[in-house]
Amino acid sequence: MKVVELKLICELMKNSRRSDRDLAKAIGTSQPTVTRTRTRLEKEGYIKEYTMIPDFRKVGYELVALTFANLKEGITPEELAIVRKRGREMEQKTAFQSVMILRGIGLGHELVLASFHEDYSSFMGFIRMIKQFPFVDTSSVDSFMVSLADEHYRYLTFSTLAKHLLTLNKEKK
Repeated sequence: MKVVELKLICELMKNSRRSDRDLAKAIGTSQPTVTRTRTRLEKEGYIKEYTMIPDFRKVGYELVALTFANLKEGITPEELAIVRKRGREMEQKTAFQSVMILRGIGLGHELVLASFHEDYSSFMGFIRMIKQFPFVDTSSVDSFMVSLADEHYRYLTFSTLAKHLLTLNKEKK
């Protein structure tokens, strides 16, 4: 990735509402270069969406949770594809509390789900729903909950990630 592209992505992560003129000033290039680069990065899938991050407490969430689980043994890739399809269909019909579901490895688990909840009761309903999925090993579900009412060191922010991306780029050189 070119330096201009990385700088543009990082500036957009900090504030995607800025004009191309402001972005050009921030990264030291021309406005037409920013416009062309942004358009190309969108078409190539480097930029997936533009959004904002609310204060989750103010919009009604009390808890954020990371839930870890394992798949049942013997599930085939074909069965997993069917489960993903049904999950996407279900997500279209109802509000799904999970904002991220990924397969990985660590802490003795292979799935991680990040979710936001209005209260503990909402969280428990989410856990019951997860345990109803036919591919989840119900004996392996563990969660780490965080109260959003507490004062924390750092909240979710893409500005911090943008700074880190620029640091990584400097380290590679």
